[in-house]
Amino acid sequence: MDQTTAGGGTGPLAEDDELETFGYRQQFVRSLRHFESFAVAFSFISITTGIFTTYSFALTTAGPRAIWTWLIVVAGQACVALVYGALSNLVPLSGYSYQWASRLANIHIGWWFGWMSFAFLSIVTVSVDYGLVQVAFQPLIGETYTPTSAALETLAVLALQAALIYASTRLTTRVNNTAVATEIIGIAGLTVLLLIVAAVRSMGHWSNLVSTGPVPHTGYFHWLGPFMLATLLGAYTIVGFESASNLAEETHEPHRVIPKAMLRAVLISGVVGFAFLIVLAYATNKAAYASAAPVASIVHDVLGGVVQKIFLVFVCISIYACGLVIMVTNGRLVYSMARDRRLPGHQFLSRVPRATGGPTWATILAAVVGGIITLALRTHPGALATLFTASTIMPALLYAGTVLLYLFSRGKRNHRPFGKFEIPIVTGAVVWLAYELIVLIGPSAFRDAQYYVLGSLGVGLLFYVGQLIFEPRAMRTEPGQD
Repeated sequence: MDQTTAGGGTGPLAEDDELETFGYRQQFVRSLRHFESFAVAFSFISITTGIFTTYSFALTTAGPRAIWTWLIVVAGQACVALVYGALSNLVPLSGYSYQWASRLANIHIGWWFGWMSFAFLSIVTVSVDYGLVQVAFQPLIGETYTPTSAALETLAVLALQAALIYASTRLTTRVNNTAVATEIIGIAGLTVLLLIVAAVRSMGHWSNLVSTGPVPHTGYFHWLGPFMLATLLGAYTIVGFESASNLAEETHEPHRVIPKAMLRAVLISGVVGFAFLIVLAYATNKAAYASAAPVASIVHDVLGGVVQKIFLVFVCISIYACGLVIMVTNGRLVYSMARDRRLPGHQFLSRVPRATGGPTWATILAAVVGGIITLALRTHPGALATLFTASTIMPALLYAGTVLLYLFSRGKRNHRPFGKFEIPIVTGAVVWLAYELIVLIGPSAFRDAQYYVLGSLGVGLLFYVGQLIFEPRAMRTEPGQD
């Protein structure tokens, strides 16, 4: 495929030539540059989605004081993003951790990384779209929440996202870029407006920043107590930055662009999100504790119904874009595994009819699996809590596995991107992820989410055995190796 080179002429790009050394041919147009790559990572993180979905959990579990755990998460995830950046620079392919593990460890470990990524992306797509319906869309139109209505509307959102992805990568990117700009401007503007109006109307209390709210002070810092659980506010939100690396084959100069995009997405999300959380905590009132959508409740009480409606419109756009990017990421992962003949139905799942659109059947599969999960939860009144916990456990496991992969593949890598800072960065990532996994695995309240993780691994085992039986050659040979 002839494309414009970095110097302005025509001919194959250097990154396309590199792709051939990995055993693949270029099938997508490279349309992502610095901002688009950052926008993909930032949109997946989506501080609007995360804070809207989990602030209620934070308030009831640890009170407004929970916001301070956000800083711990940002520091830990920044270390993880640096490690991911190094791996994306080493192996700039769609499929990210699946490809990295396949080539730095072995095909079997890579397959399991891919399957876990697929399970995570499937559940988090539903988590985000379900959150869109429950905490933003239904409050916007004044609809009363029921599990059935939320499930049906989530199915509609999934269908709209799949249709857009199939139609055009460029249009999908433009929608996402617009949503990112809207989110940054909207959250920053709302933060300032909330602060000023709450102060003028004497509706804010700085003491909230150290308040435990309805949570008793006794035992607040105990093992697996409120403080540790409060970490999930940030842990659910600051994930997905690695999505930029999953679009490496659609990015110009991926070696240079993607590592910066991931780290910037984490840091900017961390700063903007923390500023918003401080103001939210300042303006939190008694009504917020009883609300299923406390952020919308706070905005309504402080700024009035009209501003709340305007805010909810841009929240719907931001969360929709978040789910859109996650489905894009999942489709590219499925495509990456399918072109290596490591998924059943790979003949269909690896098809890319147009270089300007997404892989058709891979995108459809991502949407259909999301729909099945949604229907399974249609009568579950606590669906959102289960979804957000499961979609925090899965990336934590993936991040831990990938960081360990980086650590144990030192002998296969000549590349040392961090120099003398490598040990502190990797240590920071390992310590943070160990802490996060303890928080997610310890409490019995998270058993439903843990059963999803175990169930997805059980299903994965069936597919893995099937691959060993029906595609033995694909499970022992990398593309380009005969």
